[in-house]
Amino acid sequence: MKNKVYKAVIVDDHPLVIEGLKNLLSTIENISIKATFNKGNSLFGFNDLSSIDILFLDVFLPDINGIDLCLKLKKIHPKIIILAMSSQSERSIVMQMIKNGANGYLLKSASFKEFKKAIDLTFEGKLGFCDEVNEIISKTSVNDLRVIPRLTLREKEILQLLKQGKSTQEISELLFLSYLTVQTHRRNLLAKFQVKNAVELLNFINENGLL
Repeated sequence: MKNKVYKAVIVDDHPLVIEGLKNLLSTIENISIKATFNKGNSLFGFNDLSSIDILFLDVFLPDINGIDLCLKLKKIHPKIIILAMSSQSERSIVMQMIKNGANGYLLKSASFKEFKKAIDLTFEGKLGFCDEVNEIISKTSVNDLRVIPRLTLREKEILQLLKQGKSTQEISELLFLSYLTVQTHRRNLLAKFQVKNAVELLNFINENGLL
């Protein structure tokens, strides 16, 4: 399908990234940019989404997590090619995007050559990655495929305070919760993220940008 023109949409909350990507894609003959958005949920109001061939999707958007959005879009439009874009290269994030249906993952720092190569690979039905992500994928273990649990609002509050070095007693006083309640939340968080202690928990939270 060499003569096919692929209809593209860009979703990124940084105008400079959108403009830069538009300029880059304009040099590729078989790609036509149909729309750009700075919020993920705007896609659901786009009437021509079913006709789009490829979506360049920012992983971290202000209104919705790109990982969750990828899963939703693939359920509605399974044939759409989704290329994730991010400045973060944590393996767990890359693998979660792929597990949710993304066709590739590109770092925003990647070169034009890397972007073009990744795009071409997705058109061939393969996964497309920039060089750095390729290295990360090659080192991937089974543990990287596990789903990253969601945090409740209360869990986020407790983690923020743990990050500040607050003790269980201090957290209970600041959040007006009983000591036992905070202790239970902490224990549940360790089990939820399959870690042994608060240090491992905070390391995992930081590495995966969950706060």
